[in-house]
Amino acid sequence: MLTEKQYNLLMYINKVNRETGQCPSFDEMKDAIGLKSKSGIHALISSLEERNFIRKLPHKARALEVIRLPRFKPQAIIDEEKKREQALHNSSVQIPLYGKIAAGLPIEALADETETVSVPFDMVSLGKYYALTIEGNSMVEAGIMDGDTAIIRKQEQADNGKIVVALIDNCEATLKVLKKDGNVIHLLPCNKEYQPQTYTSDRVKIQGVLSGIIRRY
Repeated sequence: MLTEKQYNLLMYINKVNRETGQCPSFDEMKDAIGLKSKSGIHALISSLEERNFIRKLPHKARALEVIRLPRFKPQAIIDEEKKREQALHNSSVQIPLYGKIAAGLPIEALADETETVSVPFDMVSLGKYYALTIEGNSMVEAGIMDGDTAIIRKQEQADNGKIVVALIDNCEATLKVLKKDGNVIHLLPCNKEYQPQTYTSDRVKIQGVLSGIIRRY
């Protein structure tokens, strides 16, 4: 049986081939299944080739042909689909509440999955999610207030302009607007009273992208 990432990559290649008549690029594959580097895509393609699910077409750049599709889905995907079906039935889903994150100065990131929060299903339709409680007011101009619950989609890559959870020096996390400039990352507040935070890229890891906000009155 294929792993979850092998299955997702194979189905993505097959979908793009059928819809466009072309194979997706390695960057497109990487982004589609949430990998950080192209080397991971190369490894997945090699494993799919070895198991005769795909083959490389000679004399054509980046051309892959899907030979066959798996008879069964990976158990992780089956389990995820069951969760989604149940969530649709209930109109909400439980996701882990990790703790507090600063919308001001960085605060230590918490990863305690013993608490959960109920969120509308349409906020978490694809991917894996977690929640964080906002502490501070540096993002008020983006409509993010102290005490709000931020719903975060887990991913390691994000485009400029996205509001992200950034882990700094592997110990502190903050919610800011991402701006990448070569080897430098700027974390921008949405409050004129706060200054941007600037780090070299090796000090910052993207932990997720903001999907939505829940506010209780």
